[in-house]
Amino acid sequence: MPLALLALAVGAFGIGTTEFVIVGLLPQVAGDLSVSVPSAGLLVTGYALSVTVGAPLTTAAGARLPRKTMLLALMGVFVAGNLLCALADTYALLMTGRVVAALCHGAFFGIGSVVAADLVAPDRRAGAIAMMFTGLTVANVLGVPLGTALGQHLGWRSTFWAVTALGLLGIAGIAALVPRQPRPPAGGIRRELAVFRRGQVWLALATTMFGFGGVFAAFTYVAPMMTEVAGFGESSVTWLLVLFGTGLCVGNVLGGRAADRRLMPSLYVILTVLALVLVALNFTAHARIPAAVTLALFGIAGFATVPPLQMRVMTKAEGAPALASAANIGAFNLGNALGAWLGGLAIDGGLGWTAPTLVGAALVAAGLGTALLSGLLDRAPRPAASDPLPATAPLIEVQR
Repeated sequence: MPLALLALAVGAFGIGTTEFVIVGLLPQVAGDLSVSVPSAGLLVTGYALSVTVGAPLTTAAGARLPRKTMLLALMGVFVAGNLLCALADTYALLMTGRVVAALCHGAFFGIGSVVAADLVAPDRRAGAIAMMFTGLTVANVLGVPLGTALGQHLGWRSTFWAVTALGLLGIAGIAALVPRQPRPPAGGIRRELAVFRRGQVWLALATTMFGFGGVFAAFTYVAPMMTEVAGFGESSVTWLLVLFGTGLCVGNVLGGRAADRRLMPSLYVILTVLALVLVALNFTAHARIPAAVTLALFGIAGFATVPPLQMRVMTKAEGAPALASAANIGAFNLGNALGAWLGGLAIDGGLGWTAPTLVGAALVAAGLGTALLSGLLDRAPRPAASDPLPATAPLIEVQR
């Protein structure tokens, strides 16, 4: 794999760390800024909403820029946002920093996916995307626990200083290692928007929202599930999350390799396995060892979906994939919010701590349904029609 992928992974590591590390620092932030813990929790919500809204808007704003230039600009925004967080002496300034930092999130992963795919041969593109997303999975295994520990010992602002340094390292890596690519073809934002006329692009986005939404329906409530149902102590939750995060890393690699071989069949199998694992977790959560094993399998199956889901939307947006790719990152985050909300409704409805696993399985099943429909449409004969994009546009070719 090209060294440029390592630079993209470093940027992804920093972004993934800053997204989730705030969860472990909420008590310190709340106490220091004299707000309630639920109010501090809105720092998570604000970030997620900024990702969802900012992904297409930021990508559209830079549609005319060379992609390397855009990646450097996005990492500059990331550094500025985290610097604001490190300097924040009020809740409002901290929230502002979180929103600014999140503006780069969706566009970085969206454009970065396109750049990563262009760095390798056509039959290795999903693997290249998975390599970039490895930074995000490693952030969950190492970045978040280490950032939390740093913030607890040296103050929560020290964590954001460290993440700012990671952003600067990402800028240096991208500047030195990512090759300069030509400007996007003429047409700019109109060209990027044209792909949203394709029904298959919307089906790909829906598959992402439902398929990955099922992951967060269950994962959001893993801690009480493991303590209240499986019987683990609270001190064990950190190690269980490391186990889950290790599964994410393994699944990311396996999903990339599978998608490079046969994209849609791999997606069908992965979504089916994920739904079955979630159903199994509903039963195995009642005993420690089976719960831990299933949790690891959940991590593997959950993140194995990411490379094929990202590759699918890029394939269906061939010719101008950057905006659609960024929109797919927004779809991931929208699915996260939908899954967490529906899982919470199940618990509030008195269905028990394991009910979110079945909610998650239902969401994944819906994602599988949209994927199957999309696959059927691939095989249907299409009437001759002029594509809104020029025939000379570069294509992303994968095995279906």
